[in-house]
Amino acid sequence: MTLSLQDMQRRVDAYIGQFQEGYFQPMTLVVRLVEELGELAREVNHEYGEKPKKPTELPGSIALELGDLLFVITCLANRLNIDLEAAFNQVMHKFETRDKDRWTRISKEE
Repeated sequence: MTLSLQDMQRRVDAYIGQFQEGYFQPMTLVVRLVEELGELAREVNHEYGEKPKKPTELPGSIALELGDLLFVITCLANRLNIDLEAAFNQVMHKFETRDKDRWTRISKEE
C-alpha cells in the first residue's frame, strides 16, 4: 500500500484522535524525536559502527527506528498544522536549485 505524506498525516491523526489525551505538546514531541533519534543511532552503531551488540541484547531494526522517527515527525507536523508534503516539496526545491551544482554528478555514458 502506497501512502502519500498527506495520507500518512491523516492516518496518524485518526490514530491519535482515538485518545482523549491527543497530541503531546510540541516540546514533548521534540524530546521524543531526540529519544527516537538516539535509538536509531544505537542501531546504526551496532550494525555499521564499532560497537556490536552484546550477545544478550535483542536484535533491533534500523527500519523500525526510522519508522518511529517518521511517526513522531508526523505527530509534530499535525500538532503544528504543518503540511509535510508542502514542506518536503519546498525543501526539495531548495536542494534542486541552490545545491544543484554542489556535488559531483555521476556521468551518464550514452
